[in-house]
Amino acid sequence: MSKKAVVFSIVLFVLITLIGSDVCKHDMALSAVAANRAVTAAKAADSPAAPEYLISAYDDVMRRVGEEEGQDWLLMSAIAYSESRFESDLVSKQGAIGLMQVMPIVGKQFNVAKERIMDPETNIRLAGKLLNEIDDMLNLSPSTPANDRLSIILACYNGGIGHVSDARRLARSNGEDPNSWEVVARYLDMKADPAVYESELVRYGKFTGSRQTKSYVREVMQRYDTYRKMVAGRS
Repeated sequence: MSKKAVVFSIVLFVLITLIGSDVCKHDMALSAVAANRAVTAAKAADSPAAPEYLISAYDDVMRRVGEEEGQDWLLMSAIAYSESRFESDLVSKQGAIGLMQVMPIVGKQFNVAKERIMDPETNIRLAGKLLNEIDDMLNLSPSTPANDRLSIILACYNGGIGHVSDARRLARSNGEDPNSWEVVARYLDMKADPAVYESELVRYGKFTGSRQTKSYVREVMQRYDTYRKMVAGRS
């Protein structure tokens, strides 16, 4: 095995080992330090072509596709970690594919064949397009705070825009703010109650995944914040 291949294997092993742990800001900081140390060692070993990245081996494509699709590449990276731990060949029991766990129906919606969804760049691009579409469909007020907007979008990405729209509709009918994630999350919880999901206001039926969706939103938002601080610390 060449020196270049050995160094690349070391870097990849360090990242997979550290990033594969539970979500934690401290762990992510350690992952970045470990990756940087491995890269420094590679340079010292006269391997100028050794990969240098901050978040994952997909940093470059995340940056490029994020810019083209109007999405922050750090947000896309945070989603990828939560969805797949950066495993590009992952397929879930539900049929979600790749880094961003894109469902085949999303590929079909954007005229992308199922066999192409596994390709990392295609997968990331589809996720970016889906996030944009969700944002457009929600029609959130321009005055919606950024964290609320992003949290509601992420809830749709994870739990489905139909259930989130039901929750927002219920909130609005009760005189509450449908653009507040705290309010929307509470009504998502309520959609497990027959007295609520049998209401004529609810179009997408019972929802029992609110706990998982809220955990997902919290995890991605925390990791996104961590990634932004990591990048700021490098500037």
